[in-house]
Amino acid sequence: MEAKKNILTYEGLKKYEEELQELRVVRRREVAQKIKEAREQGDLSENAEYDAAKDEQRDIEARIEELEKILKNVEVVDEDEVDLDKINIGCKVKILDIEYNEELEYKIVGSTEANSLKGKISNESPVGKALMGTKVGDVITVETPAGAFQYKVLEIQKSS
Repeated sequence: MEAKKNILTYEGLKKYEEELQELRVVRRREVAQKIKEAREQGDLSENAEYDAAKDEQRDIEARIEELEKILKNVEVVDEDEVDLDKINIGCKVKILDIEYNEELEYKIVGSTEANSLKGKISNESPVGKALMGTKVGDVITVETPAGAFQYKVLEIQKSS
């Protein structure tokens, strides 16, 4: 079975690559130094600094492994080539929540990069999935656990 592709924008790819570099080069060295200093204090069985540094080292290594897995199977969306006739990954959309008469703006991204607090919704989320392929003027209904919501697509633009 082929692994699922991690769809990222260039911005997301750059962010993950920078984080991976930071963890490998800077954070690993910092933790190694903490472990060394804690060892020099003697008895490791009751050394809280040593335990904390080892925990931090484990967390860093787990995150490095996670990032490497994401980047190993990545597909980058070229946002300059996004078709603005219909909604797709890599574009910014303005929609109208018909029930509340409220305009919402989202950037459609792959699930790896999604962050609703920053207005980035996944193409796999209920709203993102319903928006995919729609055009300006289309009205969609999104079924969520909280009920059905209707949105009208007002604008599609490049995200950059």
